[in-house]
Amino acid sequence: MEKFLCIHGHFYQPPRENPWLEAVEVQDSAYPYHDWNERITAECYGPNSAARILDGDGRILDIVSNYAKISFNFGPTLLSWMEAYAPTVYRAILDADALSMELYSGHGSAIAQAYNHIIMPLATAGDKRTQIIWGIKDFEHRFRRFPEGMWLPETAVDVETLDLLAEYGIRFVILAPHQALRVRRNGTRRWKDVSGGGIDPTMPYSCRLPSGRIINIFFYDGPISRAVAFENILNRGEDFVARIMAGFSDSRPWPQILSLATDGETYGHHRQFGDMALAYALHYIETQGLAKLTNFGEYLERFGSPFEVQIIKNTSWSCFHGIERWRNNCGCNSGRHPGWNQEWRKPLRKTLNWLRDGLASLFEANTRKFINDPWEMRNDYIRLILDRSSANVADFFAKHAAKPLSNEKKVAILKLLEMERHALLMYTSCGWFFDELSGMEAVRILSYAARAIQLAEETFGIRLEDAFLRRLRQAKSNLPEFIDGAGVYRRLVKTSTINLKDVGVHYAISSLFQDYGPEAGIYSYSVIQEEYNRIEAGTAKMAVGKISVRSNITQDLEHISFGVVHLGNHFLNGGVRTFLGSEAYRSMKAEMHSAFERGDFSELARLMNKHFGMHTYSLIHLFRDQRRKVLALITGRTLEDFENRHRKMYDQSRAIMGLLCETGVPLPRVFLNTAKLVLTADLERAFLKQEIDIAGIEGIVAVLKKFGITADSVELEFAARRSLERMMDTLCEEPSNPERLAALERVIRLIQSMPLPEVNLWQTQNTFFRVARGKYHELVLASKAEAAGEWTDLFHRVGEMLSFNLPALLRETGGENHA
Repeated sequence: MEKFLCIHGHFYQPPRENPWLEAVEVQDSAYPYHDWNERITAECYGPNSAARILDGDGRILDIVSNYAKISFNFGPTLLSWMEAYAPTVYRAILDADALSMELYSGHGSAIAQAYNHIIMPLATAGDKRTQIIWGIKDFEHRFRRFPEGMWLPETAVDVETLDLLAEYGIRFVILAPHQALRVRRNGTRRWKDVSGGGIDPTMPYSCRLPSGRIINIFFYDGPISRAVAFENILNRGEDFVARIMAGFSDSRPWPQILSLATDGETYGHHRQFGDMALAYALHYIETQGLAKLTNFGEYLERFGSPFEVQIIKNTSWSCFHGIERWRNNCGCNSGRHPGWNQEWRKPLRKTLNWLRDGLASLFEANTRKFINDPWEMRNDYIRLILDRSSANVADFFAKHAAKPLSNEKKVAILKLLEMERHALLMYTSCGWFFDELSGMEAVRILSYAARAIQLAEETFGIRLEDAFLRRLRQAKSNLPEFIDGAGVYRRLVKTSTINLKDVGVHYAISSLFQDYGPEAGIYSYSVIQEEYNRIEAGTAKMAVGKISVRSNITQDLEHISFGVVHLGNHFLNGGVRTFLGSEAYRSMKAEMHSAFERGDFSELARLMNKHFGMHTYSLIHLFRDQRRKVLALITGRTLEDFENRHRKMYDQSRAIMGLLCETGVPLPRVFLNTAKLVLTADLERAFLKQEIDIAGIEGIVAVLKKFGITADSVELEFAARRSLERMMDTLCEEPSNPERLAALERVIRLIQSMPLPEVNLWQTQNTFFRVARGKYHELVLASKAEAAGEWTDLFHRVGEMLSFNLPALLRETGGENHA
């Protein structure tokens, strides 16, 4: 019988955006990358868009998109980040879905996901609807088609969720085999018990729902999927192929579909080079005719669902106890902290449920008079999440408002909608998944709760936070320094809350170190400069001004005046307050200017207190990324002095180091450390130049080798990588130029000979591959006759240095006769 293979990847990261800034701030644990989204994109999402297929000698035969050959879903909040910060990878994912439609009879391989990864059986019916609608609308916005399937977070399922999915047109879902209860052949009455994972996972099943609707369910192969996720079968592509093929059986008299499902991050992030193992397995199985690659939509259209299934309600793929991991101390945890418990899970969920229900009542009661249907409006709010342009906001209110609304009322309603959005985000499943209440995942969902509380309090003037904290005290931390959820909230959440005035503080302080125009964007806010004056005297600077700060999300607006003084190094003091009128502003401005011009800094401190009272700020009040940049500027001179002192010591010791090397005497460690610091800094600067100083780099490398020094700086690897990528991009603009190709060859050879950790060539290889695959033939013909041989030889040498099996690759493109 025919054999079909469908591998599903669930690609998802919890939303990491600061709820007030709507941006991911720097995360030191992801170093050398800015944050974990960026790091996992480099390790997984990008590599799967351009996965390598290697020959027996480890050379690249082809570069392919795994996404086009598998089934996959991406979390909408992750795709939102990717669209802004990894647009090339984002575009490759959308293009892969379009290609999969060509491969699989018009059925795209991408499926949707419930919007922000909540545990659907634990959600209210209204929240389930919103999650499904937002997931569908986000998918349609990005992939330009309706999704046939939807991924349920943690595959957590109940009958109501399935019925709602079917109501909104979803044809299928993917579940774990242990979530099936019993099956029967269509048209028969006798059920067979398959609980405990006994269902045959090589066919889809139809599930009849209370409404009379039907949804189809694919059950993935549990043992093979677990082996992919938790064993080592991705270490060798051959092992992966063998394990997949063992899942088929010649005794099954139907077209078998073997499906696997794991976190997509398994392929490259959790398992290094897992993307290559996946590419190899797909390529080998397809080219050897072992099975036909397909996706769920294509298979369902061709063969239908011959059997009916009933599910075990309130189950998931990652909790042995059903869905208790997200509401109880069921015993599921990472196992890394013996003695810890997760008793905090139940009171955390109860507290959030209390908050959710209270916010929902506020939302409905305060919109009913102005909006035709508040909950329909909330379901449609995904329109504004995807496009917050003024025209789209106007259309949104024209559709939902029962009568014309004032600008003030629109702002209030937008705040209420944001309140509801954060009330949904605070149920993101990872908040309960791990071991400790003070972990970053639980802190993130508490941050969403804090933002929802803030929006409610700003809009209605009511105090919800105190009652919220009283309930949170029932959630006990495993760490004595936090005691309970209230302690976690006060120490790790409350200190991060932001309002419009805080944005004004950031603007005022950072304006001393960068120039803002008449209008500036600061994360999800816009700042209009109404008046700005900056004066300097030596290393001292002062700025006084008035601005208006507007939220791009809620349209809320505040007028602010400020004065800020920097006396050099880290000595900075600033004051910000609500604008009190022109007379008060002119007085403050005149007095501060006079004191600064006299150099009377003690008077300036007194004036700060006079005009701003307790509302004074320092560098610590900058948002995290800008704080790093400003501190880097401030410390730059100190670091420069530090390097210059070491450079002087190196210059003084270089001759004696040479003598010691010549006589075979080991170099003193202090000499080596000094030389390493100086030479690594020189190398990094040389690579960062727009035009790389190849001869200069060669000289530095020669000295490093002479002294036996390894330049193991992460920053240096980044600099070398980026310089090579720039050269490759420049070559693409003029690929037939032999001088550019020769320079590229020289730099690659130089980098590969350097005493530093291996440079990541992924992006450089991708660019070279596009030239080889798409332009090689025409480039050979375009080369002048006398230069064609030189160019071809150079091109082949560069390809070999970049680990390509170029003869085989060019045979695939029809270019072998021009090699």
